[in-house]
Amino acid sequence: RLNAELEAKTEKLVRQAEELMVENKKKFPSVPTAQNRPYSASKGKRTTSRVFIFFSSKIRNMEVQSADGVAVLEDCIGFSLTKTISKVEEKLKKGVLPDCQDDDIIPRVGNEMGAEAQIRFLKAKLRVMQEDLANTVFECRKKDDENQNLGTRLKDTEEENSRLQRTISLQQSQIEKYKMLSQEANKKTEGLQQEVTALEKELESLKRAQKQAAATQNATEVRLNRALEEVEKYKVELNKLKQSNKDVANQELKMIEELKTENKKLQKQKGELITGFKKQLKLIDILKRQKMHIEAAKMLSFTEEEFMKALEWGNH
Repeated sequence: RLNAELEAKTEKLVRQAEELMVENKKKFPSVPTAQNRPYSASKGKRTTSRVFIFFSSKIRNMEVQSADGVAVLEDCIGFSLTKTISKVEEKLKKGVLPDCQDDDIIPRVGNEMGAEAQIRFLKAKLRVMQEDLANTVFECRKKDDENQNLGTRLKDTEEENSRLQRTISLQQSQIEKYKMLSQEANKKTEGLQQEVTALEKELESLKRAQKQAAATQNATEVRLNRALEEVEKYKVELNKLKQSNKDVANQELKMIEELKTENKKLQKQKGELITGFKKQLKLIDILKRQKMHIEAAKMLSFTEEEFMKALEWGNH
């Protein structure tokens, strides 16, 4: 089908060239024919160049209109041009190709050159046209390769964009996860802070109780010292009474009994005081242990806070 179209368009170009020559001949009827007309070689070259420029432009327009069939055009253009050359040779041999003074189709010098020279000249022009056509086909293929490369780059860019979108989505999910972990860690920190505050309050109350126990112990020690002083005083008085007059022995014995009774009471009080003192010491020991437990709990809480901070730092 493309060969037929090319042949039809080539024949149409030839007919247009013939019609143009006929019109030019009608415009200049006084110009001599090819058998008796002299003309210059330079003007003939210019005219032949114009007609082949005309043919070249027409063929290039045909190539642009059939851009999708460039490969087929390249395969078939030799046949079409060969057929065109054959037709031009036949017309030149038959002598039916008209001439005129300024027709821009066949130069004046062409008739002086003869049919063979004109055919060689036309073949040279056609070879130039073939080179132009080959260059155009090469440029088209080059553009196709560039389009394919651009399509590949566009596809790679789209894939890279999709990959980046997936990476962004993954990072967003990780950010949300880390936010949730941070919120949970903040909640745990608040709970631990509340526990620390409660333990601090309990420690303050224990300190106050310890101070009260220490004050009570001091008062007990003062009373014990006073009792001991009184015991010493009574002992001194007892010794004095032993050395006194025998007449007052009964009284002294009675007094001694009273003193012994009082001493027993004091000893009992002393035992009670000692028992109370031991209880106070046990209480102090218990308070010290509680204090140690509180300090250990506080150190444990501090260690957990450092551990959580280390975890958060490691996550970041």
